Amino acid sequence: MIFDAFERLVAMRYLRARKQEGLVSLIAAFSVIGIAIGVAALIIVMAVMNGFRQELLSRILGVNGHLTIFADGGGITGYDDLVTRLAGLEGVVSVSPQVHGQVMVTADGAATGALVRGMSRADVLDRPILADNIISGSLDDYKADDGILMGYRLARQLGVRVGDAVTLVSPSGTTTVIGTVPRLKTYSIAALFDVEMYEYDNGFIYAPLEAAQLFFRLPEAVNAVEVFVGSADEALPAGRAIQRVLGPGFRTVDWQQTNASFFNAIQVERNVMAVILSLITIVAALNVISGQTMLVKDKGRDIAILRTMGATRGMIMRIFLLSGASVGVMGTALGLGLGLAFASNIETLREALQNLTGRTIFDPEIYFLSNLPAEVDPTEVGIVLAFALVLAFFAPLYPAWRAARLDPVEALRYE
Repeated sequence: MIFDAFERLVAMRYLRARKQEGLVSLIAAFSVIGIAIGVAALIIVMAVMNGFRQELLSRILGVNGHLTIFADGGGITGYDDLVTRLAGLEGVVSVSPQVHGQVMVTADGAATGALVRGMSRADVLDRPILADNIISGSLDDYKADDGILMGYRLARQLGVRVGDAVTLVSPSGTTTVIGTVPRLKTYSIAALFDVEMYEYDNGFIYAPLEAAQLFFRLPEAVNAVEVFVGSADEALPAGRAIQRVLGPGFRTVDWQQTNASFFNAIQVERNVMAVILSLITIVAALNVISGQTMLVKDKGRDIAILRTMGATRGMIMRIFLLSGASVGVMGTALGLGLGLAFASNIETLREALQNLTGRTIFDPEIYFLSNLPAEVDPTEVGIVLAFALVLAFFAPLYPAWRAARLDPVEALRYE
């Protein structure tokens, strides 16, 4: 739709406040603010949910493999040949034999549960999320005899530091003539890691592969083999190909199966929040309708004069359509700026608000991550803008149509 200079001039004059039109202008201002808040809230929430998902995904797939292979019988013997076969498959980036097991960790009277992963030093070094996030100690002391890696939150919970000794107690003990005796061994903490994900920092211990095999009684065997492929999206087809190579006796689990409920919950929450926040923009659009309706009523005499001077119904309709749409466009532009600015500085704002109030905002124990991530998706921003602009142009249609239908004779009858 093309608006000529006269229509733009009149429409813009109707947007400017005058004393006798204070209520109309106030409603228009509220409409701009409402649309801006709705657009900004949608952009911010989408960015935070995207960032939250991407950060979790990067950390989960940094610590865990895209695929994990288990044997139906428990242990996987002859795993060296299996690793060689898997490493030769197309699309496979790396293969890591491991020993997984749950233990109770004790130190100086404190005790808590933890998950032990037995991995070779070379495999640990191949995982940047571990190797690059050592905050205390050194991987040089990660040795087969007694050096282990521990999450820093777990160490803090136990009150231990690098070089201190901790005792691991296995839930499956040793059977003797006097009953079952718990199996335990003391290890020295070689280093502490911080991957900025609460679940791992507070519950994971890495032990050299040979030490884990000895502790969990898996001589010359492992109970898990993790596989990394080119990308997370390739995990499902790669898993099918690997399963065909392995044959019966093995099962392959991809990262989506392991974390399905978690990521599905995030997606559902994201969709629900988008619907709820969209209502803010819809309510603001309704304010545009009410404001334009009142403007048409107040400008009845002006409309009649314009009609008698030769303005057509189409011109009158375009004037009020442009006037109402301008409110929506201004609100959308303002919301876009606010949303992008807030999303770009959300972690700084969180820290400032946390320091100001003295309260923990975005608790890592609840939200898993140590900081508040945000990732703006241009496609989603485009969808939000399109939604807001469609409302901006459709909301004033009815008031503009009413203005175009106004009879100049009736409007001037009582003037």
